[in-house]
Amino acid sequence: MRVLLIEDDQTLGEAVRDHIAADGYAVDWFERLDEAAEALRGVPYDLILLDLMLPDGRGVDFLRRLRRSGDVTPVIILTAMDQISSRIEGLNAGADDYLVKPFDLSELSARLAAVARRYSGNPNPIMTVGPIEIDQALRVVTLNGRKIDLTGREWAILERLARRPGATVSKSQIEDTLYDFGSEIESNAVEVHVSRLRKKLGRDSILTARGLGYRMGK
Repeated sequence: MRVLLIEDDQTLGEAVRDHIAADGYAVDWFERLDEAAEALRGVPYDLILLDLMLPDGRGVDFLRRLRRSGDVTPVIILTAMDQISSRIEGLNAGADDYLVKPFDLSELSARLAAVARRYSGNPNPIMTVGPIEIDQALRVVTLNGRKIDLTGREWAILERLARRPGATVSKSQIEDTLYDFGSEIESNAVEVHVSRLRKKLGRDSILTARGLGYRMGK
């Protein structure tokens, strides 16, 4: 996934960004709502992590504007405001989940994955494609029952492709999943990761649609 993080606390922002990036996802982090709004105009994010109190406004007002515009990107609110009224306001504004600070980063990962699964139309954490089984909750991949160790970016690519088995995902879409703003992307980076996945999961596990992208084999 590519995640938009809107958080003005430096310590928390760095911790969240680094934790999600270690899972293999791209994270664009902004401390102001106007900067985040500008980013949203140019990038198709898979999920937004939104603080409620920011230097240039209230996150809940930003969320309302987002929903009124027709944007259905899933949103998880991150805030120190733990009053029931604040939670209700955030959920009624269109949030999908609500996490009160301080929170455990592993819980954030679990909630992020759960929201993403609901939006994909399949809340089941287990995805099966041929002999490959992908447990999104435990982040475990098995091939014919044997556990396969993947790097963060290999996991991110496999998860991206497995969400729509048989559908072709372009190289640029995969790059959007893996790399945030400012990252230097080597021209063959995606090819290298796909090649390593094939070595681990089988040559026909990922097929190339020449000139179009990649798709999961069956």
